[in-house]
Amino acid sequence: MTETAPTPIATGADAIRTALKDMPHLPGVYRMLGEGDRVLYIGKAKDLHKRVSSYAQLRDLSTRILRMVSHVVRVEHTVTQSEAEALLVEANFIRRYRPHYNILLKDDKSFPYLRISAGPYPRIEKHRGAQTAPGEYFGPFASVGALNETMAMLQRLFLLRPCTDSYFKNRSRPCLQYQIKRCSAPCVGYIDEAAYGQQLSVARDFLHGRHRAIQEALAVEMQAASDAMDYERAALLRDRIRALTQVQQEQGLRVAGLDDADVIALARRGGRSMVMVSFYRQGGHFGQQRFEPRHEADATDAEVMDAFLAQFYQSHTAPPEILVNIVPQEAALLAEALHLHTRYAVMIRQPQRGDKLRLVTQLLENADAALQQVEMERASVARNLEAIQKRFGLSAPPARIEVYDNSHSMGKQAVGAFIVATPDGFDKRSYRTFSIKDTTTEPGDDYAMMREVFRRRFKRVAEEQGADAALPDLILIDGGLGQLHAVQEALQQLGVTNLVLVAIAKGEDRNAGREWFFLPGQAPFQLPVNDPMLHYLQRLRDEAHRFAIGRHRNKRSQALTTSALDDILGIGAGRKRALLLHFGSRAGVEGATIADLQTVKGISRAMARTIYDYFHRS
Repeated sequence: MTETAPTPIATGADAIRTALKDMPHLPGVYRMLGEGDRVLYIGKAKDLHKRVSSYAQLRDLSTRILRMVSHVVRVEHTVTQSEAEALLVEANFIRRYRPHYNILLKDDKSFPYLRISAGPYPRIEKHRGAQTAPGEYFGPFASVGALNETMAMLQRLFLLRPCTDSYFKNRSRPCLQYQIKRCSAPCVGYIDEAAYGQQLSVARDFLHGRHRAIQEALAVEMQAASDAMDYERAALLRDRIRALTQVQQEQGLRVAGLDDADVIALARRGGRSMVMVSFYRQGGHFGQQRFEPRHEADATDAEVMDAFLAQFYQSHTAPPEILVNIVPQEAALLAEALHLHTRYAVMIRQPQRGDKLRLVTQLLENADAALQQVEMERASVARNLEAIQKRFGLSAPPARIEVYDNSHSMGKQAVGAFIVATPDGFDKRSYRTFSIKDTTTEPGDDYAMMREVFRRRFKRVAEEQGADAALPDLILIDGGLGQLHAVQEALQQLGVTNLVLVAIAKGEDRNAGREWFFLPGQAPFQLPVNDPMLHYLQRLRDEAHRFAIGRHRNKRSQALTTSALDDILGIGAGRKRALLLHFGSRAGVEGATIADLQTVKGISRAMARTIYDYFHRS
């Protein structure tokens, strides 16, 4: 019996040539896979066989692509109906797999919309996600702040209600919004449905950018009120006209012929890019947002713009017009793909003159200024990381710093958390929280909580595939010598070594700038108050504290909404809401008599007895 050596797995160009045997001459998307089925690169092609075969011609490839090809062990493909459909599928796969060698849009969160609900007395509210609920949607807004300003203006000008339907239905008297002249109090009948509908109709005109017509109508109404000597109403209308004037001044970027459009500018510096997107809807300016695509230094401006647009409009609806300062590499194909996605024609063009060119130029200046600021911040971070390397004896500037903190209220709703800092800033995708689960831990025992967090954190790393890549180069612990010893104990039990641990304590006076640093086997020390490295470490510690206490507050808020009423048989969400609105708090329900409980809508005498007995069974 003779043994044969296992056939070596083909890699690089050999793996690509093997895949070509089954590669069709059709449009589609191909995926270059490395070891462990890690997706290295995703591309699209009009002819899959012809495009993928080009990767086997090594002499024609760039250094970056040669490096990628050297790691390829397998190539997968997906056939599509057309090249335009392939572009959409490619962008979707890139968002899902985030391959290392593709140009990536790092922040592609959804944007908020303003929704006017359906039914009588519609409300205005913020909305994210799928637009499935009945009503009208206006947006997208570049930020929640921009949306909040618009909602505040709608309340101030048109007195529209922002409250939830359940709150609206259970009011017996006007709320504070009415008192400060931000709502017309339809909940208690201070305005009828027809008059409220008229206000809502004018608000729609406002959202569609018809400010001048609204202003002229208000001026006529103000004059009529003044002639009738209704000076209080005239003053109210005067204030609305002033607010509209202010809106028109703030939205001075309005351009004739620019209705629904996105203005996009790409700035490049030192191999990095900054993309600014400015939103125009219904002729109004809805704010701007910035993005930092990740790409190699040799990527061209047209390639970066092409990849950005394809990925950005995977999660956002494209408007009919997109103005850019750099024409995408495949502008016509991208426009065709967006047409398939939106079902209406989308035009991508670079303006050459007039107001639209001015808008693009201004946005490019903003993008370049933002990129310059980011570069300055990164240079400062790089200097601080080099100082940290020297001060804490690291072999290189840390590429991943994890900062740990705990938060609780008298031992309740205890949460442990860590944040991650990199040379590019905070990596918020890697932030983690841990609800303290150990029932043997004494309430408020920070040392025990820290031990549990580290046991769970590094046990998880050991179990995850490719866990070595997630190991931090430096661990900062918000605490003193006790927290440091607790962490050492937890890591020793797991057999985890070679981690650099540093605890930061504020000291007895707890004055910022007088922190003490504790390292295993070293005497504690302080840094000069004006040391930039100290300020950087304080910033990391404060971010961990902010994140931990934020998660603790969320948990505490959830606990507050889960009251003893949830344990009473027969009390559902509707009855619970009615009881709390009537009595104001759980304590009010607890102190109520059976007769008082019966006065609440939906509470029968039998149910009132059940509630009363629950709180007085002792």
